[in-house]
This record gives sequence, structure tokens and C-alpha cells, in this order.
Amino acid sequence: MRRVFGVGVVLLLALGLFPGSLFGQRSPSRDRGFQLNQNYPNPFNPTTTISFELHQSLFDANKPVVVSIRIFNVLQQLVAVPKAMNHPLGDVAVENLQYDSPGVKEAFWDGLDRNGRKVASGIYYYQLVVNGERTVRKMVVTK
Repeated sequence: MRRVFGVGVVLLLALGLFPGSLFGQRSPSRDRGFQLNQNYPNPFNPTTTISFELHQSLFDANKPVVVSIRIFNVLQQLVAVPKAMNHPLGDVAVENLQYDSPGVKEAFWDGLDRNGRKVASGIYYYQLVVNGERTVRKMVVTK
């Protein structure tokens, strides 16, 4: 019975139907000023790059844009925070990181969890949060 419950939870998570889900509400027809691209390579082992685009409309108020990227497992547990690539501050975690200009940005994940251990093969989700708005995509780790 326990195994069936676990599979059901995973399916609800994958569909974004679980209460309090990291997926939240999606509104694909509305331009929120940013876009999260598919990581590459996908599937991957041992590293991947996550790219996202910040549109000019985010910068019209002349304020920096605050960005976070978090990687979760299928149980919605935080696994890792990738590092920014080519950011003026250098090799820093994309956690409440400010960007001052529009364009395509990239983050790098080495496939390690927050404790420095290699993650298991499976499905993971990466969440982009820009000024409080979020979107999520799926990625696959293979061994």
C-alpha cells in the first residue's frame, strides 16, 4: 500500500497537482518578461547547463532583476542551487542573484547535491524565480 501511495504522489507532483506544489499556476500565454529554456544536455551525466532569458521589459523600471534557480527531486526536496556563468560577481550561486541587463543567461550544475554527493539517476525539476514569479522544467540525470 505504501508503494502505491508513493507512486501516486510522484504522479501528482509530475502533473503539478499536489497542494503546495513547486509548480504553482502556469500561464503560458502571458509574457512575464523571462523564459526558462531546457537544460542541455538532457539527459545528462555528470554536468548540465541551464539557460534562461531576461527580457528588456523587466528592466524598464531601472531596477535590478532578482533571480534564483533551485533544483528539486520528485518529492519537492531542495537538492542544489546551480552556479551562475559569466556573472559580474563570478562563480556564485543563483540564489537571490541580481542581474542588471537583459539577455540570455546561463547557470551550471555539477550534478552534486548540497552536501557534495552525486545525485542518483532520475527525474529532477529546476525552478526559475524572477522577481517572485516562477516557472519549472524537468531534467533527467543518467548514470
